[in-house]
Amino acid sequence: MSDIDHVAIVGAGAFGTALALVADKAGRNVTLWGRNAGAIDAIGRENVAYLPGVEIPASIEVTPDPARLTRADMLLLAVPAQATRAAATLLAGERRPGIPVVACAKGIERGTGRLQSEIISDLLPEARPAALSGPGFAEEIARGQPTAVTIAAADVSLAHMLSAALASDSFRPYASDDLVGVELGGAIKNVLAIAAGVVAGRALGESARAALIARGLAEMTRLGVALGARAETFMGLSGLGDLVLTATSRRSRNLQFGMALGEGRPAAELLAAGMPLVEGAHTARIAAELAAQRRVEAPIVTAIAAIIDGGLSVDQAIEGLVNRPLKAENA
Repeated sequence: MSDIDHVAIVGAGAFGTALALVADKAGRNVTLWGRNAGAIDAIGRENVAYLPGVEIPASIEVTPDPARLTRADMLLLAVPAQATRAAATLLAGERRPGIPVVACAKGIERGTGRLQSEIISDLLPEARPAALSGPGFAEEIARGQPTAVTIAAADVSLAHMLSAALASDSFRPYASDDLVGVELGGAIKNVLAIAAGVVAGRALGESARAALIARGLAEMTRLGVALGARAETFMGLSGLGDLVLTATSRRSRNLQFGMALGEGRPAAELLAAGMPLVEGAHTARIAAELAAQRRVEAPIVTAIAAIIDGGLSVDQAIEGLVNRPLKAENA
C-alpha cells in the first residue's frame, strides 16, 4: 500500500491528463491543474484539445486554482521541460513542504544545463525531487493500454512509494535510485529520435536507422556516465526502452521533426510559433555543450544540434558521421 492519498498534476496537456487518469485508476484522490482558466473550463469531462475521445471521470478535480494544490501528498510536474522553472516557482507557495515533486518532462534546461529534478531542488529546497520517465505515449496511457515506466529518486524507498501510488494493472512503474541516469535517458533519446527521423526523411534505410539507434545508445551512455549516472540504467526503460519507442514510432513528435528536416524543411520553420512542441530540438544544443565540456564523444547529438542551429546542412551532417575514423565498437 502507498502512504500517498492525494495526487496533484501540474499541467493539463496530454501527458498531464493521462497521468491524472493513471492516478485515479490507482485509487488516489486526484487534482488536475492548469494555469489557463479558459482552457480548464473547456475541458469538462473530456480534454478535447489534447486527448479527444478519452473520458475524464468525475472523481478527478480539474481546476485552474493553484490553492487546490496545497492538499496534495505528491505533485507531478507535467509541463514542458523549458517551463519547469516557472512551474516550480509557482509551486513555492502552493504546496505542503517536504512532499515529493516528480518531474515528468524529458529535457535539459537551456542555458543552465540543469536536469528537471535539479530545478526542483533549486527552487523548492524542502521538496523531495523525483522523476518519471520511460516509453509511453499519452494517448495509450490514457486509454489504459499496458505501459511500464521508471520512477527515480535519490532514496530508492521514496521511488518505491511513488511507484506504489501510481501502479495499476495497466501502468507498471519500476523504482530506481539513479535519478541522473533516468532523466538523461529521457532527455537524450529525444535528440537521437530526431536523428532517426533524419535517416527516415532522407530514405537511408532501416539498416541505417538500426545502426543509429545502437550508436546513439552508446553515445547516451557515455555522456550519462560522465555526468554521474550508472551505465546499466541506459539499458532499461528510461534509456533503451524509451529510445526504441521514440526513434521508431511515427507518432513520435521528435521523429516527425527529424523526418521533416531530412526532407529538406528548415528547422526555423518547424520551430515557429504554433508548431508542435519538440523537446529534443530544445535539448540538442545544451546536450552537445555538456558533452563538449566533459570531453565525451557525442557526434550524433552534436550533429543534430548543428543542423537545428543552422550551422550544418543535413547532407554535411550525414557525410561527417559516415566518414568518421574507424574504431573498435566499444572504444
